[in-house]
Amino acid sequence: MRQRAGGRIPASLVRLGFGNSEQIGALLANPALDLWDPDTQQTTDIGAADILVALGRVADPGLAVLGLCRLAEAATDRLELLDTLRENTGLRRRLLGVLGASSALADHLAANPEDWRLLTTLEPRDVAAALQAAGGDPAALRTAYRRELLCIAARDLTGLLDVADTAAELADLAAATLQAALVAAGPEPSCRLAVIGMGKCGGRELNYVSDVDVIFVAEPIGEAAETSALAAATRLASAMMRICAEVAWPVDAALRPEGKNGPLVRTLASHEAYYRRWARTWEFQALLKARPVAGDLDLGRRYLQTIAPLVWTAADGEHFVTDVQAMRRRVEESLPGRVADRELKLGRGGLRDVEFAVQLLQLVHGRADETLRSGSTLEALEALAEGGYVGRDDAAGLAEAYRFLRTAEHRLQLQRLRRTHLLPDDVAGLRWLARAMGITPDPRRDVVATFAAELAGYTREVRRLHEKLFYRPLLAAAASLPTEDLRLTAAAAKTRLTALGFADPDGALRHLTALTDGVSRRAAIQRTLLPALLGSFADAPDPDAGLLGYRQVSEALQGTPWYLRLLRDDAKVADRLTRLLGASRYLTDLLVRDPEALQLLSDAELLAPRPPELLRAALRGAVARNSEPSAAIAAIRAARRHELARIASADLLDLIDVAEAGDALSSVAATTLDAALDAATRALHPEGAPARIAVISMGRLGGGELGYGSDVDVMFCYQPTAGADEHAAGVAATAIVELARQLLASPAPDPPLTIDAALRPEGRNGPLVRSLASYAAYYSRWSSTWEAQALLRASAAAGDAALAAEFLAMIEPVRYPARGLPPAAVTEIRRMKARVDAERLPRGADPATHTKLGRGGVADVEWTVQLLQLQHAAEHPPLRTPSTLQALRALAEGKLLAEDDAAALEAAWRLASRARNAIMLVRGRADDQLPRYGRTLDAVARVLGYPPDRDPGQFLDDYRRATRRARRVIERVFYA
Repeated sequence: MRQRAGGRIPASLVRLGFGNSEQIGALLANPALDLWDPDTQQTTDIGAADILVALGRVADPGLAVLGLCRLAEAATDRLELLDTLRENTGLRRRLLGVLGASSALADHLAANPEDWRLLTTLEPRDVAAALQAAGGDPAALRTAYRRELLCIAARDLTGLLDVADTAAELADLAAATLQAALVAAGPEPSCRLAVIGMGKCGGRELNYVSDVDVIFVAEPIGEAAETSALAAATRLASAMMRICAEVAWPVDAALRPEGKNGPLVRTLASHEAYYRRWARTWEFQALLKARPVAGDLDLGRRYLQTIAPLVWTAADGEHFVTDVQAMRRRVEESLPGRVADRELKLGRGGLRDVEFAVQLLQLVHGRADETLRSGSTLEALEALAEGGYVGRDDAAGLAEAYRFLRTAEHRLQLQRLRRTHLLPDDVAGLRWLARAMGITPDPRRDVVATFAAELAGYTREVRRLHEKLFYRPLLAAAASLPTEDLRLTAAAAKTRLTALGFADPDGALRHLTALTDGVSRRAAIQRTLLPALLGSFADAPDPDAGLLGYRQVSEALQGTPWYLRLLRDDAKVADRLTRLLGASRYLTDLLVRDPEALQLLSDAELLAPRPPELLRAALRGAVARNSEPSAAIAAIRAARRHELARIASADLLDLIDVAEAGDALSSVAATTLDAALDAATRALHPEGAPARIAVISMGRLGGGELGYGSDVDVMFCYQPTAGADEHAAGVAATAIVELARQLLASPAPDPPLTIDAALRPEGRNGPLVRSLASYAAYYSRWSSTWEAQALLRASAAAGDAALAAEFLAMIEPVRYPARGLPPAAVTEIRRMKARVDAERLPRGADPATHTKLGRGGVADVEWTVQLLQLQHAAEHPPLRTPSTLQALRALAEGKLLAEDDAAALEAAWRLASRARNAIMLVRGRADDQLPRYGRTLDAVARVLGYPPDRDPGQFLDDYRRATRRARRVIERVFYA
């Protein structure tokens, strides 16, 4: 019963959301409703106040009031309707929600006023029975269809169904409608007809208004001829389509074989023949969602059993991935520019972006993984995440965006029950849509701006993830694998591994088993990655070493969540990693010790060698954080290891040349020395040492031309600090240097940093550390020609920079003699070089291919350059450089060496230096002799850029040619 006492509502009609308050007030005051007293500006009773508050919350309060007024005027018992609205909160939310969101369903209620009772309790309904009860009358069937649609919409709008459940119920309603229309079309005793739902109907994710895509399959009954049975089935299918168009929506059979040019109905055998011989990529993609929905369901199931296996062979086709990608691009390009930004379905970041990405991943990976074979986008996305094919965060982001976009699409279509995917282009329409979706304004924005911000965020995220997943190169690699390679037996796997070039297929199989066994997510992702990665390992110089290294790195990082995600989602990282592991034992060992360095592979900029000043600051910071020398040296080694991995990766990926690699390796060695010296000083003299110490780099370190296997040649110089005793300073400096050398020499699995101070005055018989004055006295009285030659490459490495500068200034007259070299000194240098050639070349070495001491090798070029520097640097300042390459260019520019000669020497030096580095990278240990044949030679040639299909002997021929040319120059210039 009504309580007639007037009720006050908490705000005016306008503030409640009613647009034209006078017009709304008149409708509310209409005797059919009697909810508002215009004189007192109050509701007529307390229950009326509850109804008005509920009206103010719907998508369009004005539309809801108008619909309610029409319903009340048409209702058999108006008072019962209004009293129930006052008392039944659930009915109030559902009925008013529908009236405010759908003018089409408001029209239905006005025409069928007793249907409001369906919304009082929403008891489960037998939809198929309700539609069958309508009989063969299309008008009755239309009413029954709208009645079921009303119930779904009421539960959808009030949150009793989520968007996936709504779409599934709409698809089930469509299936029941197809079945009812088929019954109404009349029996055809000569044939069995199955209706296969396709698209959103087949995937149980239908919209409120959409063409319902189907395929028809028929078979004769009994002795009926196939031709007559197909004709009867075609009549039946055509009649069903006409009835459905009158009742609910058009039925679209354009996805059938040959499209609209093909017969409407085919036999099962005809379907199978077509899909085996003629079907294109998009047709298999469409069949992902195929599902029997009406007619002879047993025949429909036979159709699926026959056709479905063919779907999972589609990705075996050549260019499959690129075909699907091109199809998506064509859809985008076909959109008119004026509506592209309003398109929820086909636009960038729209529903199709989600669906195409998911379907492509399904077709590629579903060949071997049956859990991915779902017609539902959301179910498939969940399975892809569960199987490790898509990151959980990515899948959650796509699913959330998909639900938002589908909800918006549903609300737009529900408004007038018209097929549309376009956002409104006016503020009022956007406001209605935002309210229909339950969006509320935030403190900074109104509801329209809030909706626009959420939509923009979701479409951006969809597009980002679409491009990340849909255009993932690893996807194409996985698709290119035959289906049988994705699920091999152990015996077949060994055969496949042998064919790929693995020398030890049993060992490779053990690695694969260790990586993929089990039900963990990690194993699932490895099962996704490895079929594609095996092909990359097969292209590497040493597939077996590459796979072993991959297992070692994977096991080192097995507790790290980013590792497999990075490989799966960033194809260039996976490609780079397989190339590196299959080419370099040196780098593999570094990555196993420092697997975090693998993240450097994600960006070429991260692989660029770090500037010396940044390295120095980082290493000194590591020392400052560790007071114990052992902890400090561990931190120094970790930082050095990381930098070596960076440089080796960049080198192997051809991102830096040999000169840049030498400079970077020299910087790492110098800054490591500097940090070790700092650690030793802090340990022995935390209050400050009585001596300044400088480390002078010599040899290849001094020239900035260090190789991966080079020793570090240095000299140590000290100077007492102000007021310090010289003897005490010498003792302290020696202790500091000895501790630094001891720390660097302590056993470790990292590449060694061997400190060699044999180039100091008096060699190994002289003191390890000398004062600046002692050096000056020695070089002024005792220096020999070879020492002057060695000093050509002296430069500041570490320690006190000012002291190093004083040292370098002091040796200028020694290494750049004012009058050049006297003939006797030139003769002495030539004799020393001849002795080196005769005595130091290892027994059994080939002089033609020994990179250091062989003919035209590194030593030949460097001795020639250094002789010319000793002769001419005093008069030509550009020659005063420790760098071999810079000195060569200065010699050519100063006309002291013919340009062609300089070019020949530089080419030989670069190739020999690259070859020395390549040997170290490939084998993990230094060697100056080029391999003569076999896998190591092939690997060295590949590292140097020779393609895999070229005989590695070509590299040896090129090397001999370059060094012979250089040797001719050397004999003419050095020995002339």
